[in-house]
Amino acid sequence: MTRPEQPGKPGDPSEPAYADRVYRSPLAMVGGALLLGIGLWMGGDALFRGDGRAPWTAAAALLLGVPLVVAFTFRPAVFANDDRMRIRNPFRTVVVPWAAVESLRAVYTTEVVTRGGAKYQLWAVPVSMRQRKLKVRSGGKVLVGAESTLQELRTLVEQNAVRPTAKGEPESRWAYEVIAPALAGLVALTALLATG
Repeated sequence: MTRPEQPGKPGDPSEPAYADRVYRSPLAMVGGALLLGIGLWMGGDALFRGDGRAPWTAAAALLLGVPLVVAFTFRPAVFANDDRMRIRNPFRTVVVPWAAVESLRAVYTTEVVTRGGAKYQLWAVPVSMRQRKLKVRSGGKVLVGAESTLQELRTLVEQNAVRPTAKGEPESRWAYEVIAPALAGLVALTALLATG
């Protein structure tokens, strides 16, 4: 699934000429919305109507659970433009310039392999085992969802790897905005359960 973002200024060589293509799993986002709804309903009920230690336990569980649900359902995305691919996984963001990409493949997970040998999973592009079995039965004639996305990304690699602005080394950054609250919730929940 693609969704355009704001393009760079025309003629600016440091910015891509076109908006980013965005790849996400819509089913993961629907599942995340359902999990958040159920969790907030149950946690909110315990938080506002519970007695004793229940409100504190509910608050700690929400502090742990909400960031994790967001991290695994809403956060994963792959952004691709003329120069690079930005992979946003649950706990890490990786930027891979097109010239650094050696291959893109989908076996049990979808991953990009860099020229340096590093492998990064694309959480936003899930591999369906059912669709893969269907492809094997049809003799490879059926193009499965992850592979159609990978075909688009491979085309971007072929077209853009020679661009001067598509060169460089992969960069990785941890998602502390997800890790810190989840860790705080885990510590609080563990302390409450251990002393209760």
